Amino acid sequence: MPRKKSTKNTKTKKVIKKTHSNILVYIAWFLAILALILISLLIGYYVGISEVKPKGLTQEQALKHSKTLLKTSDEKLTKKEKPVVKRLQEVLKNEQKDYESAAHEIDSEKLANPIPVKHKKVVVYHHKPKLAIIIDDVQTKSQIDAIKKLHLTLTMSFLPPRKARPYSAKLAAKEKFYMVHLPMEAMHFSAAEPDTLLVHDSQTKILQKIRQIKKEFPRAHYINNHTGSKFTSNEVAMNRLIFALNESNIRFIDSRTTAKTMAPRVLENFGLKYVARDVFLDHKMDKSYVKKQIKKAIAVAKRNGHAIAICHPHKNTLAALAESKALFKDVDLVQVNEVY
Repeated sequence: MPRKKSTKNTKTKKVIKKTHSNILVYIAWFLAILALILISLLIGYYVGISEVKPKGLTQEQALKHSKTLLKTSDEKLTKKEKPVVKRLQEVLKNEQKDYESAAHEIDSEKLANPIPVKHKKVVVYHHKPKLAIIIDDVQTKSQIDAIKKLHLTLTMSFLPPRKARPYSAKLAAKEKFYMVHLPMEAMHFSAAEPDTLLVHDSQTKILQKIRQIKKEFPRAHYINNHTGSKFTSNEVAMNRLIFALNESNIRFIDSRTTAKTMAPRVLENFGLKYVARDVFLDHKMDKSYVKKQIKKAIAVAKRNGHAIAICHPHKNTLAALAESKALFKDVDLVQVNEVY
């Protein structure tokens, strides 16, 4: 008689076959997800990369060109493009994801003073020179009240809302004109602000952050950096930021917290004017020092026809501004949007 096949063996083979099939499915899904993650990371890097704007191209064509350069094979690149692509590849390679936490704003008195001018300009203007003074870190009603008591035209730059200052955006909404003081990564932090923009943040993340800022501050058309010595000196990060700001119709004013800022190059590549502060008034919070810096700011305005100074709502700073009213008779104090 023929032997019957073992039912137990048949079932075991089916289970093994099904198990193998399941394992293959899991592996396929894992590889697919891994591929999507890698593609997303590459897109995040490429979208933020800027390139030297080739002559004869429109702004839109130049941006498209910059995003595709790194995808071009080495054989097809021109002699002009090869060194630029090599530099951008090095920038991406050397991006550091770890950072130290930061000193407030700038770290040297030299950087607080005006940019050195090799040849003194002779400016002819029909009106008084314009001086815009930006007061950073505004976030409370008491600060606003103290600033308004000066009865001077000053530009308030508000820090974004957070747990410790939930009403900064609502307070800004009551002002006719305001700016946003956006926290960015510094070389050295003493205390990093929440949601500080970091150099390794993707284009998507930066776009989301700027859209959130625009939602919180709908009338904001100007942003300057809070700290940001590391962020603004990173060309890739600055490309991503300016790309995002353009989408929300916001202009960038460089607080110039580092002499290595890449903002001039990046803004030029985007076909935009570079605007930066000229003098930092209260790098030292001594009243006599602030007064000296105010005189420097007025001198820059007289020399160039305009100037931008930055300070903070400290007691000594506000007192120095109040005691310098006689000096301001030689300039027109204006909001920052009236300078350029």
